[in-house]
Amino acid sequence: MLQPAKTQIRSRLGFVSFRPFVLEDAIHAPERSSGGTNDKNPVHIFEVTLEPSSYSDEKFALFQSYEENIHKKQEKRSSIFKNFLVETPLQMEPIPYPSAPPAHLPVHFGSYHQLYRLDGRLVALGVIDILPSSVSSVYFMWEKEYEKFSLGKLSALREISLAKEFHDAGVPQLKHLYMGYYIHNSQKMRYKGEYSPSYLSDPEDFSWHPLSSCEKALERFRYACFTHPEHSLEGEPPLIGIEPPPQIPEATLSEVRFLVHLRKGHPVSVPVTESPHWAERACREGILYAVGHLGVDLSKEILFLP
Repeated sequence: MLQPAKTQIRSRLGFVSFRPFVLEDAIHAPERSSGGTNDKNPVHIFEVTLEPSSYSDEKFALFQSYEENIHKKQEKRSSIFKNFLVETPLQMEPIPYPSAPPAHLPVHFGSYHQLYRLDGRLVALGVIDILPSSVSSVYFMWEKEYEKFSLGKLSALREISLAKEFHDAGVPQLKHLYMGYYIHNSQKMRYKGEYSPSYLSDPEDFSWHPLSSCEKALERFRYACFTHPEHSLEGEPPLIGIEPPPQIPEATLSEVRFLVHLRKGHPVSVPVTESPHWAERACREGILYAVGHLGVDLSKEILFLP
């Protein structure tokens, strides 16, 4: 957890103390809607709101812009956005606050969209899950023209602050930000380690280990196990796509499930061989590679997505 830190400046007369730095106060200070700014006539109005995940043409337009300008591909199918960032298996359940929380905090666990608006225009969107023990960062997108403002870092700080605000509002077990997968040899993913203290989950027993104690293993091994270092693997991983996908019996594949859609928040699945995507070669081979590398037992416990 982040702790307030007092700022001091040394002068000829001694030390001059200022009020402690409080992350959540600094985060909300620029927001007009929170009353953080005292400027009655600001040049720009910045607002951040949190709402249950839902579809809108405005959000989809931002997604299209992000895909085109950041990932260099055009996406015209709203179903991709809905399946990826709107639909969720999480159920909305009450958050057990001991008393009424601040008005800007949601009252249910579940999946949310955090909307960043500048002068009323949607310029960024964060997709997060609010869980009993953490705020889980799922995805973040922004308009490229605002890239120079490092909105990704702003979103990370806001999500850290959100977790702390839940904790301070009387939900003691909710005190972490889960930032998703960490890929040590990917420059785009290593930024997650810049936030401290950071921990990585062991791939076998799911215990948590300080990132600083894991870095040597991550540098050395392609598969690093922190609890049982003897299980770590050296060498290059097999190249997917170079070798043909493994042959897996039809009877085995019938027990591996593919998510088709959600019905009233509950996942509806079919055997992977009966999914509408099985006829697509890339999807079919991807599933075969995944089942081959994950193992049949683990593959039966997860749902494959398009």
